[in-house]
Amino acid sequence: MLILGIDPGTRILGYSLLDTDGAKPQLVLMDVLYLRQLGELPLRIRKIFDTTQRIIDSYHPDHLAIEAPFAGKNVQSMLKLGKAQGVAIGAAMSRDLSYTEYEPAAVKQRVTGNGNAAKEQVAMMLQSIFGFKDMPQYLDASDALAVAYTCYLEQSDPLGDLRQQLKPKRSSKSKKQQWGDFVKDNPDLINY
Repeated sequence: MLILGIDPGTRILGYSLLDTDGAKPQLVLMDVLYLRQLGELPLRIRKIFDTTQRIIDSYHPDHLAIEAPFAGKNVQSMLKLGKAQGVAIGAAMSRDLSYTEYEPAAVKQRVTGNGNAAKEQVAMMLQSIFGFKDMPQYLDASDALAVAYTCYLEQSDPLGDLRQQLKPKRSSKSKKQQWGDFVKDNPDLINY
């Protein structure tokens, strides 16, 4: 399976291709679409659509993995990110490509084990996994790879996140203290 990963943006859009057919996933492509020079938002949106279709037509990926816009303080920025994401999804759907959307914290959690990891930490972890020499100039490219890699991991172990959530939480209290709390909280269940 070939996964197209996209980190949407209206100034810089990251994209990557990850081949998951072998025993270990292989990085095929990792780059950015630099959009700042285009000026107006409608021109940038059109470029995102055209470039996404061009990548799909050139490489024929099987699936699109795309990062969801994060909830930030600047509403205008969020709306622009949503437009970039929507047009990339629209371009994929126009080529009958399925897609999955991933929250940024979930991507960071899957790649680094920390949902609050910095972009640099994500890039460094991916560099150790895939062995690319140089860090990308723009971390939007490695973010796109992180989204594609998250998709791969989810397909390889779809219950991974659920398993982590269901893992019993360790308590710092002793068994005796835990039992005492239970008795105190549930007096109607205890027969003396």
